[in-house]
Order: sequence, then C-alpha cells, then structure tokens
Amino acid sequence: MPRGGSKPGERRGGRQKGTPNKVKRITLDVKALAGASVKQAIDVLSTILGAEAAPLSVRIMAAREILDRGCGKAPQALTGPDGSSPLSIVVKHIYEP
Repeated sequence: MPRGGSKPGERRGGRQKGTPNKVKRITLDVKALAGASVKQAIDVLSTILGAEAAPLSVRIMAAREILDRGCGKAPQALTGPDGSSPLSIVVKHIYEP
C-alpha cells in the first residue's frame, strides 16, 4: 500500500522561508555583550592568579580558565564504562520483512 509522503521539491514543516532564526539572533546578541567584557574578565583572572594571598586552589582555577580561553580546552578521551578501555558503540539493524 503506497503511503503519502512529500513530492519532489515539496517542503513540509520547518521554518518558512524568510522567517528569521530568533535563537541565532539572541545567541549573537549575547556573544556581542559578552565580548565587551572579555578584557575585564581576563584582567580579573590575571589578578587572582597573581595574588599571593589567594588560596592555591583558587589560583589554579584562574590559571585553568585563562589557559582554556587562550589555548583551547584539552581534548578528553572517550572511554568505556570502566574508565580505562576505549568506548565501543554497537549498532544493530533489525530487519523484519
């Protein structure tokens, strides 16, 4: 029995052409606001890093934040449930005629 479905070139669902992506606009607005404070945030972290009176753990966190922003975060390995073996993914396709 043939089923309905879209015809070639026919669109069903989704955002209509010409409708602005509100999420993207909001994200860009937030990034623009955050961008204005980047220098101030780095200055604060640098001050904490250099403060001899600050606890060592706080200074380490400040250093990590600065390095993450400047050099990028270190890649994290994907491991299995035990934490030491590589992650394995099994994909099974069940076919019933």
